[in-house]
Amino acid sequence: MEWGRTARGRRLLDTAVAAGTAALCVTVGFAQSAGLSLYPRLVVSAAPTQWLESALPLALAGPVHYGAVPVAGAALLMWRRRWPVAICAFLVVAATATPLVPAALVALFTVASLRPARTTAAVTALALLPVVLHVPLGILGAGPGASFSASVLATTVTGGVLVGAAVGWGLFLRGLHERGEQLRARDAWRAEQIRQREREALAREMHDVLAHRLSLLSVHAGALEVNRSASPDQVGQAAGVIRSSAHQALEDLQQVLGVLRTPLQADGAETEPPQPALGDLPRLVDESRRTGMRVDLHQEVTEPASVSATTGRTVYRIVQEALTNAHKHAPGQPVRVRVRGTPGAGLDVEIVNGLPEADTPGLPGGGSGLSGLRERAALVGGSLSHGRTERTHEVRAHLPWPA
Repeated sequence: MEWGRTARGRRLLDTAVAAGTAALCVTVGFAQSAGLSLYPRLVVSAAPTQWLESALPLALAGPVHYGAVPVAGAALLMWRRRWPVAICAFLVVAATATPLVPAALVALFTVASLRPARTTAAVTALALLPVVLHVPLGILGAGPGASFSASVLATTVTGGVLVGAAVGWGLFLRGLHERGEQLRARDAWRAEQIRQREREALAREMHDVLAHRLSLLSVHAGALEVNRSASPDQVGQAAGVIRSSAHQALEDLQQVLGVLRTPLQADGAETEPPQPALGDLPRLVDESRRTGMRVDLHQEVTEPASVSATTGRTVYRIVQEALTNAHKHAPGQPVRVRVRGTPGAGLDVEIVNGLPEADTPGLPGGGSGLSGLRERAALVGGSLSHGRTERTHEVRAHLPWPA
């Protein structure tokens, strides 16, 4: 229970265990006085109070043996978590002469549930030693020619069963605790893996978004640098596009970084930034057209509303990356974007852009954009290919679209 995990809860639990064990020890003491023994006494022929009669008056020997001793022995269980082995060894030895069998069994259970297997085995061997010695000592105590007492065998069997039950129960609960720790560690590892995958996905989103925005900035800045004779209106228009693109890039970056800083929620989910869809393609193409790029968009998609969000976002990112690469490596060349598909047949995406007459220095790139798109397409069960012809560069993708 939860209250048993706090310091106050553990103290209350230990107090209850000690009180209950003391009552059981008193009961066992009276049972021993009636001749019923649950655990071997090494000197079975001696009266229970004989060893006290030499030190105490006869009237006090019984109350001390059957009252004070069980209570004092059970009180040691209050510290069984701090010194489990020492308390267990003392109670096991004391149980061979006093009615402290229940307290010794509780201490055995504590050692088995808290200490390593080697320590548990040593303490268990100590507890079983009186059981092993009980039979030969019983035979020797009976004298020559005497018949073997059935009570000696019963006490031996009962003692072994009680020791085995206490140790076995402790090992069982220890196994449950270790299993719970392993499950918690595995859940924490899975949560971390989920978070890592989400971070990688966000990193890809950040690459796609910022690369597109920054390519637009570079195109307009390069146009201003080359066209020094531009009119004030043209300069103002280009500066407005640069300002707008820079502002949008900063907003995208802040949004993604905000998600990365958001702690993992209790259900393992994170708040994601708004994701683009298939219907956002015209807006994406218009942004490129405002930079002066000639882009033709042809959409031949039946029932576009039934396209899943993941597939629509993948189409958007493929077109976005292809337009970014055209900005970088083929400035001023026309681009044709075609998206077509029907439910059951899938979606086909084709982006073709012309190549410049001669190699021109483009914007730097990491070369991972198209590789990331291939991974995106594979994640939704599709495929993507790209390559150059003599005069064009083509990106083609096929994505599934269930009927």
